[in-house]
Amino acid sequence: MNHTTPSCIIQKEDIPTLKFSKTEILQSPRKRSLRSYYLDRATKLGNLLKNKVTIYFKDHTDQLMQVNTTIWAVTTDFVVLKQGITIPKRSILYID
Repeated sequence: MNHTTPSCIIQKEDIPTLKFSKTEILQSPRKRSLRSYYLDRATKLGNLLKNKVTIYFKDHTDQLMQVNTTIWAVTTDFVVLKQGITIPKRSILYID
């Protein structure tokens, strides 16, 4: 995906210090479906090949952030990274 908005690059270990909005960032059902597809794909790549992906997400202040990491699992509401670190799915814009 091609996005031109600058984002803040953070380390995976800093994610637990962030606060996230309670509202869904993607309004389109199609975009939410695509996000789920790419999250599932990234999880398989991470578990099988140890591939890292870049996750673009917004915090509660609407600041765009990115983290380069391996996705270990995806639940109904969260993306799980190493060390049990989670990002709410509703806050994720896209995955590269």
